[in-house]
Amino acid sequence: MSWNGSDNNHNSEQDPWGKPGQSGSKKPEQDQGWQNNPDSGTPEPDKQQSQQRNKQQGPPDLEELFGNLLKKMGGGNGRKSGNNGTPFNGLSKLLPIAAVIGAIVWGVSGFYTIKEAERGVVLRFGEFNSIVQPGLNWKPTFIDQVVPVNVERISELKTQGSMLTQDENMVVVEMTVQYRVNNPEKYLFSVTNANNSLSQATDSALRYVIGHMSMDDILTTGRSVVREDTWRYLENIIKPYDMGLEVIDVNFQSARPPEQVKDAFDDAIKAQEDEQRFIRQAEAYAREAEPIARGDAQRIIEQATAYKEQVVLDAQGEVERFQQLLPEYKASPDLLKERLYIQAMENIMAETPKMMLDSNNGSNLTVLPLEQMLNQKKAAESAVEKTDAPQAKGANSNTTLGNAANRAAAFTPAPTTSNSNDNSYNGSQQQERNQNSTRQGRFE
Repeated sequence: MSWNGSDNNHNSEQDPWGKPGQSGSKKPEQDQGWQNNPDSGTPEPDKQQSQQRNKQQGPPDLEELFGNLLKKMGGGNGRKSGNNGTPFNGLSKLLPIAAVIGAIVWGVSGFYTIKEAERGVVLRFGEFNSIVQPGLNWKPTFIDQVVPVNVERISELKTQGSMLTQDENMVVVEMTVQYRVNNPEKYLFSVTNANNSLSQATDSALRYVIGHMSMDDILTTGRSVVREDTWRYLENIIKPYDMGLEVIDVNFQSARPPEQVKDAFDDAIKAQEDEQRFIRQAEAYAREAEPIARGDAQRIIEQATAYKEQVVLDAQGEVERFQQLLPEYKASPDLLKERLYIQAMENIMAETPKMMLDSNNGSNLTVLPLEQMLNQKKAAESAVEKTDAPQAKGANSNTTLGNAANRAAAFTPAPTTSNSNDNSYNGSQQQERNQNSTRQGRFE
């Protein structure tokens, strides 16, 4: 018999809830199944409530609990299912349906889209598996993970700071780097953070270049050198890491001195700009004046060449003329001398103003327009020469020479008898001097 049976005496001895030293007739205060009899004043137990209470207070039965759970899920009446079969019949009907629904949801959730400018990096259990192209793709959910990476966007990285130059001056430099991803796998897995690594590499390359240049070069003429050298050193730094990045362009934004010395550097830069402006103005003037100078030089050379040819030809003509006069001089020297004298006097007197005075009448001064008379006569002679035949030119020239000689003789005072020899000697010397001066003037 169990300890919670109907025998009261046995009950009092086997009750596990009883306290030591208590009789079997007394129950603990927490036992709420006893009722008092008002007639007798003694308590009488309620057997049904006592059994239920004892069942609740006893250790739980796992099989009974599992059966109750199956009942709630619709699986039958616990172990005593009778004709319903095993307790898992209801659950076995739901499992295939749940499995099909789960498979559909799992399959649909695996579809994803990669944009045109992106590439998808597939990670299977966290490890690189493949790269997918743009479009609609599928992946096994909970197994694969896809990380989209934009490979066409050009990103910009900016770096700036105060840096020390070669001549131990401080300069504030700003530079931007444009780059894009050309290998998504290496971009994600070669380094921990590719963008941060590129920023550090840019700062290192820029500081190296600035540290090997003077401040004047950086602020004035060396901007292109800073850009090119920084680009080259940056590529050399990131090449061993193979980060999957491609540097598109490097822009040297600005370089300025510290605020404490900014005014002095502004003055220096202004002076250099003025220097360049003056140089450009001088070059423009040189480009304008050089063609003019070349033209003048060429003109002077041509004039000198023409003058040279003219002088040579004149000299050759004089030589030829004297060679022609040589036989005549040998035949009649006095006549040739007189002829040459007359020609020389014509050349001399033609360019000087002349007046005729009557020496016999000292009171009345008579001025004759000799220049006009000679010009009129020359014009008449030239007209006659144009109308006459070529053979008459020699006769006219001789006539002209004779007339000139007659006029010269008329204006020359007659020598006295006592001094005739001296005058003739002086006249011959004067003729020789005139001839020499005429020859010298022509050769010059």
